[in-house]
Amino acid sequence: MSKKRTRPKRKRWFLALFLIVVALLFFRSEWLGKMVYPIQYQEEIQSNADRYAVDPRLIAAVIRVESNFEPDAVSPKGAIGIMQIMPDTAEWILKQEDFGSITTKQAGERADAGIRLGAWYLKELLRQFDGDPVKSLAAYNAGPGKVKQWLREGTWDGREESLSDIPYGETRRYVQKVLFYRKKYDELYDNWS
Repeated sequence: MSKKRTRPKRKRWFLALFLIVVALLFFRSEWLGKMVYPIQYQEEIQSNADRYAVDPRLIAAVIRVESNFEPDAVSPKGAIGIMQIMPDTAEWILKQEDFGSITTKQAGERADAGIRLGAWYLKELLRQFDGDPVKSLAAYNAGPGKVKQWLREGTWDGREESLSDIPYGETRRYVQKVLFYRKKYDELYDNWS
């Protein structure tokens, strides 16, 4: 008998929980969306976005795809830090501008250092590719030389609509993911400048 009494209570509890979740989806979708698509290190991202004139939501989307906001991530290929920069690329970046006392090691361990170098590199790629985020993202993953080769040889025309023409599956998926997260961040964080 006691089992029969608990089942109706349990069903009512689940029904109430279900109704609350549905209500949250309809009335607080932005709040729920920010729980599903959070952005960590917003201050560091914003300050570097301002410093290098790069959209902060683009930086956040790159971080989400590269490391999921883990400041000390290391890829199987050896890319380091929150923005997954190859150590030789980090060394090159450090020679291009005065970054104070930031080192490659710090860029691989600290969010602020990794975001600074990664944001600078995004700015540089956007400069090289005339402000085009699609080509710049492909270059962030495959390297600017490879993307320039694809464009020069007509392998890929550099448009989002023709991402399927990118010869590297990893780069193709990478650009698609970053653009997906940027769109989500544009929708959810529209008041973030």
